[in-house]
Amino acid sequence: MSQSSEQGKKAILVVGAGDATGGAIARRFAREGFIACVTRRTADRLEPLLAQIRGEGGTAYGFGCDARSEEQTIALVERIEREIAPIEVAVFNVGGNVRFGITETTTRVYSKVWEMSCLAGFLMGREAARVMLPRGRGTIIFTGATASLRGREGFAAFAGAKHALRALAQSMARELWPKGIHVAHTIIDGAIDTEFIRGNFPERYATRDRGGILDPDHIAETYWQIHRQPRDAWTHETELRPWIETW
Repeated sequence: MSQSSEQGKKAILVVGAGDATGGAIARRFAREGFIACVTRRTADRLEPLLAQIRGEGGTAYGFGCDARSEEQTIALVERIEREIAPIEVAVFNVGGNVRFGITETTTRVYSKVWEMSCLAGFLMGREAARVMLPRGRGTIIFTGATASLRGREGFAAFAGAKHALRALAQSMARELWPKGIHVAHTIIDGAIDTEFIRGNFPERYATRDRGGILDPDHIAETYWQIHRQPRDAWTHETELRPWIETW
């Protein structure tokens, strides 16, 4: 029996539900009876994902939302809580991976990447915490990357933002774990099975059948297992990488 039929309706909010990881997470939770509330900058780009979830028997709602906007994020969470269901799980999955040499990195680029990859995570995390705290339960997961752990040439903006997102997750975990809210941070260290990788890195994509790139459905399964963990054995940070990666 699904959680929604056992304990009343519950929603998962996925901020940054693209065609790979974010969409796979939404589908995985929808299969367990969660109402999937998914966002992208442009709502019409969510239609294929919504159709897939509904075609599999799930319930899903799509929202166009600029995750960098405080006003839009507040309104989004309030609307879901008011009109759809309590947010039991919130996942921040916005990217922002761009490459510029340090002398070509403009203030606009650096600021925009930080807004996308860190500020937006703060806004979602804060608003999710506000509605979860009175209930004394909930799961908040932030998606990190290799850049969360180390900077590389050309990635000063992205690494700075992802380091900051990781620090945000750590601070929130220490504050919210004692209050019943599970805050976790995942580090996705490797290429993910996407059209971008297929088109731009054919040699890497050729390793797909040998497990050389990450399957979004397998990433989503980890998120589901994090949510299901008992409170006495919570994970804060986990790293996911294919065997081919050197680390």
